[in-house]
Amino acid sequence: MTNSLTVPSFTMSRLLRREWFLAVGLLTSAIILGFGEPLFAQMSSPAGFVLVFFWLFAAVLGSALSVVRHADHLAEQLGEPYGTLILTLAITSIEVMAISAVMIHGANNPTLARDTLFAVVMIILNGMVGLSLLVGGWRRPEQSHNMQGANAYLGLIVPLAALSLILPSFLHTDGSQASTPRQMILVVISVGLYGVFLMLQAGRHHRYFTDGSEPRHEKRDGAAHKSTILLHAVLLFAYMAPVVFLVEQLARPIDYIIETVHAPAALGGIIMAVLVATPEALSAVRASIANNLQRSVNIFLGSVLSTIGLTVPAMLLVAHLTSHPITLGLEGSDLVMLTLTLAVSMITFASGRTHMMQGAVHLVLFLAYVLLIFQQ
Repeated sequence: MTNSLTVPSFTMSRLLRREWFLAVGLLTSAIILGFGEPLFAQMSSPAGFVLVFFWLFAAVLGSALSVVRHADHLAEQLGEPYGTLILTLAITSIEVMAISAVMIHGANNPTLARDTLFAVVMIILNGMVGLSLLVGGWRRPEQSHNMQGANAYLGLIVPLAALSLILPSFLHTDGSQASTPRQMILVVISVGLYGVFLMLQAGRHHRYFTDGSEPRHEKRDGAAHKSTILLHAVLLFAYMAPVVFLVEQLARPIDYIIETVHAPAALGGIIMAVLVATPEALSAVRASIANNLQRSVNIFLGSVLSTIGLTVPAMLLVAHLTSHPITLGLEGSDLVMLTLTLAVSMITFASGRTHMMQGAVHLVLFLAYVLLIFQQ
């Protein structure tokens, strides 16, 4: 990429101009630390609430987008699947912190984690996949990806989604919570399978996650190459720092609108899902436009897998440690939408080639999900 930072080419002034949003995140964090209570007191007025909420949301989202930007640079330097793995793990960390902050800060809302996870899956597998395939298919008749990689992702996504979000609905029909041993078994299964997947992805089967047409990187000076990787890694973690703090502060206006304004409880999950899914969505769409559908597939299927395989166990552990009950099983139309989405996704990626029609189908499913939110 021509805009990639390299050791010989960048200067400190260019670096400061390029990373200006880091100052925004740090300044926002400093203001909240110094004047947080007076600012949050302004949420009692509609104008004050809008100002505080969108200010914090923009600061967190901008920092998350910067995390994705540096993860993309690392992806260019390291190649697949390592770059996508860094991206998905970074966004998953933000997701866990966001859900934990809202769940612990506000009143007891046992369905928050479930609503957020379901919203992330719907946004990624329907909204993000649909937009990527539609835009990519508009520019080219067909796009191709490695079918073995997609099958590897879906081969884990389907059973883990069934165990985490579908099966609990039939085991606890009376509304009771799953026992601690059963939750710990789900944690071990999810983390164990995800660990095996990572070993295969980064080891003997890494070729499943490339399309074989990626250009070879030119041989680089070893010291410059390592310095560039280190620079982007440091900046990635630097942007993560304000996210850790500000996402906890964002929980306060979200709790306010749910508890005081009596907005639907699922709204908190949707806001968190938009926050964590947007950076990856933009990266996946850009990759599809550039005719790199394999990277798009790695991003959105890897995101869903890490959400189910890592976020679910993390939230179960957080709920256990903080004594906050958690409900995972989906109900009613949500259960139908998840099952339909998984089935359509398997059909979409079954051939290794995609086109506009498949993107349109996923977008229709996403529209149906949005409409159902307001009719429940």
